[in-house]
Amino acid sequence: MTQQLDVSFGPASRNRLNEAASPGADGALAALETFYFAFNTRNLDVFAQVWSKDPLAQLNNPLGGILRGGEAITALYDRVFHGHALVTVTFGDVVEYADATHVLFAGRETGEYSVADGQVVPLSIRTSRYFRYEGGRWSQFHHHGSIDDADALAAYQAAIRG
Repeated sequence: MTQQLDVSFGPASRNRLNEAASPGADGALAALETFYFAFNTRNLDVFAQVWSKDPLAQLNNPLGGILRGGEAITALYDRVFHGHALVTVTFGDVVEYADATHVLFAGRETGEYSVADGQVVPLSIRTSRYFRYEGGRWSQFHHHGSIDDADALAAYQAAIRG
């Protein structure tokens, strides 16, 4: 099934990790919301539980390039969560592509990051997140994010890397 969803997940997202055990698209949506809870609260433990431990789970984004495996992905976000910039995002304009065991959510993250001097910079990232139901729960297996504006991308990378 393909459908546009009237949802957004950002700083007010909830930890719905227990609900991510439910088969069907509602469980996948719970896992997606839990990801944004973990990201926006910088909760590395919950973050690690959302991502698959599969060595071929993959992240393609402006900060890490291509990383494979839940451990490497979690290590990158540990640096983001404890780095020089405070980042918050909201995922919206969501289209869901779903079947019984796979769901791809595609949309846009909007938000901001602040740096040590107090400057707040807006963010806009084209985003897709792929979840798979396996082992009795939904886990994230793939993420792709892109920032269209080259100057904005360079500034964001510099802010995160310090």
